[in-house]
Amino acid sequence: MTPTLTQARSRTETPRRRPKRMRRRGTLIAWAFLSPALLLFLFFKFIPMFEGLRMSFFEIRYVGDRWVGLDNYATIMTDDAFVSAIWHSIVLALGTTAGSLILGLLFALLIEGPARYLWFIRTAAFLPVVTTMAAVAEVWRIMYHPADSGMINTILGWIALDPQPFLASEHSSLLSIMGMSIWRGTPYDMMIFLAGLVGVDRTLYEAAAVDGATTWHRLRHITLPALRPVFWILFTLAAIRGIRVFVEVYVLTNGGPNGSSEVLMTLIYKLGFQKGDLGTASAGGIVLFAVTLLLTVLTQVMRRRQNA
Repeated sequence: MTPTLTQARSRTETPRRRPKRMRRRGTLIAWAFLSPALLLFLFFKFIPMFEGLRMSFFEIRYVGDRWVGLDNYATIMTDDAFVSAIWHSIVLALGTTAGSLILGLLFALLIEGPARYLWFIRTAAFLPVVTTMAAVAEVWRIMYHPADSGMINTILGWIALDPQPFLASEHSSLLSIMGMSIWRGTPYDMMIFLAGLVGVDRTLYEAAAVDGATTWHRLRHITLPALRPVFWILFTLAAIRGIRVFVEVYVLTNGGPNGSSEVLMTLIYKLGFQKGDLGTASAGGIVLFAVTLLLTVLTQVMRRRQNA
């Protein structure tokens, strides 16, 4: 007995429906696993972000906020304290980024290899990254003690150099913070460079050596071009890390002396939580977010143009 046309259609449609059901079920399961994290992001990240954007257009009061429009942003762009803090943030970001990238690449080239003892050196070098920033900053604050008995000044005395004020001087406080930030950021960049060096074709080095290329030529024409994607990633991360610096400045100097090391994050914190000017502080946070977003976009555009 031959099957009817309806039975034939049902047999052909059933296998098609099952994959759709399975895909729909898999999607629902994935969203079910993601929902706790999404709820946390919603309540602790996205809602506060939109609330901060709303507050940046108001003068926040205990009873009834007052609409001020772009006055808070005008204050940020014209106030001397904000202009100095933005400038300090840019200088600190540039110095920290350049220093950590150069030293990270140098250390990666020095300890790159298959030797067994190198694992211990890599682990020891990476310890500053996994140490709490507040603890690191406190240790460096003690080391930067301006008296003759300070640890770094004692070492300088061994080579007949005068004691330095470090954090106590308006001329050296920002540089001292930059030095500590480079020290902490270098191991992270070093590990990323080591991962990038693994992907470099070793036969290129052998061929270059046969052709008589020096170590500098091999580094310039083989290693650095191969690490170009790594450079873009680390530049973006290091620049964002430098612009959004807070803990090290807060622990080491709290913006002093006389605002010489004040950065945008510490100024926003003081305005919002110490002076209660939440409107201007929120505007500063939005400006900081816009600068970070702009930096990321510009870096990606430059990377794509160079790859093209």
